[in-house]
Amino acid sequence: MVWKKIAEKTDIASGKGKAFKIDGKQIAIFNQDGYHAIDDLCVHQDGSIAPGKLNGDIVECPLHFWHYNIKTGHLMDYLKDVKLKTYPVLEKNDGIYVDI
Repeated sequence: MVWKKIAEKTDIASGKGKAFKIDGKQIAIFNQDGYHAIDDLCVHQDGSIAPGKLNGDIVECPLHFWHYNIKTGHLMDYLKDVKLKTYPVLEKNDGIYVDI
């Protein structure tokens, strides 16, 4: 495992997401009952899902309203076999770490 510090715990408000560039990848980290990391680009038109509205574990892409589960990466509508990559997240005293 390669844990990389991505953010301070105060960088992502509760119930929100934020995008980060990590090793050339765009990753969204959500603060919803713990921290969750998934690929940030919606498969529809590569829009960022990080600023999307959260409803429980589901984030709504702000461009065209596709819905993804932030814990599993699964698309919840349209193409049921589509899944964004998820990444393990570790919360430490000094910040949020993601295994890339």
